[in-house]
Amino acid sequence: MSKIKIEKPKIPHNLPSANFQEIYYRDEPYLDKCIISNCSVDREKMDKIEFSQVIFKNVKFNDISFKNIELTDVIFENCDLSNADFMEAIIHRVEFKESKMLGINLSDAGLGNVLFENCILNLSSYGYGSLKQVKFVNCSLQNADYYECKFKKVGFHQCDINDVNFSGTSLKGIDISSSTFERISVSLEDLDGCEVSPQQAIGFAAMLGLKVKE
Repeated sequence: MSKIKIEKPKIPHNLPSANFQEIYYRDEPYLDKCIISNCSVDREKMDKIEFSQVIFKNVKFNDISFKNIELTDVIFENCDLSNADFMEAIIHRVEFKESKMLGINLSDAGLGNVLFENCILNLSSYGYGSLKQVKFVNCSLQNADYYECKFKKVGFHQCDINDVNFSGTSLKGIDISSSTFERISVSLEDLDGCEVSPQQAIGFAAMLGLKVKE
């Protein structure tokens, strides 16, 4: 397991239940200190919406666009965020657990102290984003796009990273040794300092045209 330390969300015990529609009764698009569960949020489009100390549990988000969303001390558990638009998000001390996040757009986002655990993140986008102290654990990341991202203390533990695009993203100090893939898009220059398994090293050697004798 990666040694990267992630700060957990700071959430009070015994949060009161709330309804997403309560956000319309506030002067600003903001919700805090509550739990939203067993519901769906449909076709919502809001800019600069904020959630702080909120738990989302068994929530399905359908056709939502929350550009510039700010998430602080938030947990998503068993949620469906497929195709959600979180472009230019600010996400700090947040956990995504057992959630379906196919095609989620996190381009130009800033992520700090974020955990993705047992999530389906195929076709997710992080292009031009900044990821600091972020862990992906037992996640499917097929065809995910990390084009020109900035990584600092990012870990991929036992993930499926087949066909992931790391073009323009330095993997120095990034450990992908426990993850699986048949091919990924990455330049040899950006691989410098990446931590890989012996089997993966053979695959990367083939990129150089080398033939490794066993």
